[in-house]
Amino acid sequence: MFAQCLCRSLRRLAPVLAAGFPWFAAAQSDFQGATHMVPFEEDTISYNKTPSTGPVARLQTRLDRGEIKLTFDPKTGWRDSLLAALSVSPKSQTLVFSKTSLQRERIAPQTPRSVFFNDEVYIGWIPGAPVMEFSEVDPKLGGVFYTLEQTESDKPKFVRNNQCLECHASAKTMGIPGHLIRSFKTDEQGIIDLITGVSEVNHRTPLEDRWGGWYVTGTHGKVTHRGNLYGKTAFLKAEEKPNYLGNLTSLKPLVDLTDYANPTSDIVALMVLEHEAHMHNYLTRLHYETQMSLSRYQHIRYLRSMAEGFLKYLLFMEETPLKAKVKGTSGYADYFASLGPKDHRGRSFRQFDLESRLFKYPCSFLIYSEAFDLLPKPMREHLLQRLHEILTGQDTSPEFAGLSADRRKAILEILLDTKPNLPGYWRGEAPRAEAPAIPETVR
Repeated sequence: MFAQCLCRSLRRLAPVLAAGFPWFAAAQSDFQGATHMVPFEEDTISYNKTPSTGPVARLQTRLDRGEIKLTFDPKTGWRDSLLAALSVSPKSQTLVFSKTSLQRERIAPQTPRSVFFNDEVYIGWIPGAPVMEFSEVDPKLGGVFYTLEQTESDKPKFVRNNQCLECHASAKTMGIPGHLIRSFKTDEQGIIDLITGVSEVNHRTPLEDRWGGWYVTGTHGKVTHRGNLYGKTAFLKAEEKPNYLGNLTSLKPLVDLTDYANPTSDIVALMVLEHEAHMHNYLTRLHYETQMSLSRYQHIRYLRSMAEGFLKYLLFMEETPLKAKVKGTSGYADYFASLGPKDHRGRSFRQFDLESRLFKYPCSFLIYSEAFDLLPKPMREHLLQRLHEILTGQDTSPEFAGLSADRRKAILEILLDTKPNLPGYWRGEAPRAEAPAIPETVR
């Protein structure tokens, strides 16, 4: 109920916040219409009637067939077994103590909610809670939400839960069933203050505005953030002594994490989580809009603004620069960087910079995702053609002027080595075709 009230309250406050707080408007400026709701329940998308094919749905099929067994632990339930079954590293754990979940009454600074994630699934666990929460990224449907009872059973059953769409399908998720990271001041119980927050956080958000309602472990120099703070006294002290709860390498003074998978809420994992949640939303919005445009007009010429906005986000064009070196505490950075794929020189889009920016080579690792590869063909072909123009220097528009020639060259080379099924013109194997989707006269 609280999640529903929170969502409705933010919708009512949106015009006021946009006028009074530049960050609110900026966070929603991906393209004109980015906050408009998509009619995803109607026939073109048919979200509610379409079975998911995401990782949770695939795991349920394996469980039903007896191909895999989960192990139940009396203290932590299905948590550790599911992390392994879904290939989610415990090192990805981040901890949120704001009461912003389906099980809000269970969440507090003393009992934060663990959020684990990989490229296609998010998992929520709270000690003692009756259910675990799951969100998968279906390549065509976007965010699909489930709960699983924390009760020992020979036949555990994920239940698709559309109640989550009260908050997970709104202007903050680009108008589609998706994911969102938020930052609010909270009181001592974790109850948020609606007028003090950033309602949608991604790699463009200044670190100073991030992580309200979250625990954060890791070092970040003199740069401040809102993490680890709750209650009026803590925020007043932070005004007098910035970073008095920053640069923490241990949360022991703040919370007992004995039963948690990890004693950390890694700052690097948080930064990756923020980037990918919005990228997942963008991919879903592109998929939906392309389907609807093809159904109505048999072309996608009206989607130019959206496609260009997506490419800017893909290439981190508006990323907030880091002002100090960032270092995590859980080993997540090494784990994530090892996943690849890597080119013949060992370069990867998962390699971190963490001194001036998040990644060394600014192109999202989600370009390898099913959600990208399964975009409707006209949109996928258009994006690859525009990306080729940008990376080869044919595009001289101011929107991509911040991408240096060296970085363009490196990204191009990495993609040529690691991205299967690129069009032939990327390798000079055939003349480049004219853009089938959005002609120059329209762009």
